Amino acid sequence: MTAPYFIPAAVLGKNGAVAPSNRITVGCIGVGGMGTANLNSFLTKPNAQVLAVCDVDLKHRHAARDLVNKAYDNQDCATYNDFRELLAREDIDAVMIAVPDQWHGIIGVAAAQARKDIYGEKPLAYTIAEGRAIVEAVQRHGVIWQTGSWQRSQQHFRFGCELVRNGRIGQVHTVRVGLPHGNSIDNRGTQPCPPPEGFDYDMWLGPAPWRPYNPSRCHWNFRWISDYSGGQLTDWAGHHCDIANWAMNTEHSAPIEIEGQAIFPPAADGLFDTPESYYFECKYAEGFTMIVADRQQQPKGMGAHFLGTEGWVYVDRSGLDAHPQSLLKSVIGPNEIHLYESNDHVGNFLDCVASRAQTITPAAAAHHAIMIGHLGNIAMQLGRKVRWNPSAERFINDPAADRLLSRPMRSPWHL
Repeated sequence: MTAPYFIPAAVLGKNGAVAPSNRITVGCIGVGGMGTANLNSFLTKPNAQVLAVCDVDLKHRHAARDLVNKAYDNQDCATYNDFRELLAREDIDAVMIAVPDQWHGIIGVAAAQARKDIYGEKPLAYTIAEGRAIVEAVQRHGVIWQTGSWQRSQQHFRFGCELVRNGRIGQVHTVRVGLPHGNSIDNRGTQPCPPPEGFDYDMWLGPAPWRPYNPSRCHWNFRWISDYSGGQLTDWAGHHCDIANWAMNTEHSAPIEIEGQAIFPPAADGLFDTPESYYFECKYAEGFTMIVADRQQQPKGMGAHFLGTEGWVYVDRSGLDAHPQSLLKSVIGPNEIHLYESNDHVGNFLDCVASRAQTITPAAAAHHAIMIGHLGNIAMQLGRKVRWNPSAERFINDPAADRLLSRPMRSPWHL
């Protein structure tokens, strides 16, 4: 795919409009809650043009189509139930993917094979094996990947990480990562019934095991069902574990020992089976411990808390704090480490599609962020310590744990 050439707004005229021939054409796959939020972001970008939307739910599909047509004041937006039809379009340069986790690997790899640049929601993948498949497909086909871990495009997260990277708190010995507690279940009834008209439930399940439809299975609640996701842990590790990795320069590394425990919903509940409360410790060869737990088991709750020999830094979505407080007025010098700067996550993706430069949250970084969550889930599921080889991405002398690195896929879906 040839990168589009962008004409400066000053050349185009006072309104800064970008000629249609110079816009990046976009297709959106999955336009539910997060997908619609991302779609709206793309619709605000003058250097992008959304051509098509895809969703297995007719209501989502039509609502997204109407948003696009209203934004462009036309009736041109195409709609698809099957992502493969959208990917087959040669006039689409890039795709946004926001689907349940069990679909991330298959659609991500297929999009890379179709030579589409990709803005993919976190977590990168449903399993470690599927994450590795995405990373390799992106590299093999030379496409641009941006993960929806948008905290990296916030100034206070970047500055907090720069303080840690530049040794302002001395040697970091402990990193505490706080994630949500409990499963945020929208219970709409669990009795089997026919899917709503216009909802392709079989396609929604995709590679996941066949289960009878019930109103609480889709859409929001997939996060709390292990057939599709890993609960709050994997829903949020792509945010705060990602920031922990950014600060600790472990974006291409992983813990070597993982041990912890979780509280799971009662078996009698049946449907929802991901951890409600969880705590695990990760030992790194780099010489520090990362403690990942739900917010009720972390002193500062949600966010990333870095504890060093000379102070601490804490960052979450509400802001940045540090000890000593003077660190907050610290200036990162010209000869110190300055992290990748982005102040617009979707904008950064589009810029990189044009320049072919790496995004602020590439696939490999996202893979190692969610790997922490997956490793924690495996250790807690097994109920014992596991040892991990980061370079081989296999457990050490542990076939039982290795079997949990991937999940069987329902025919005809496969990677």
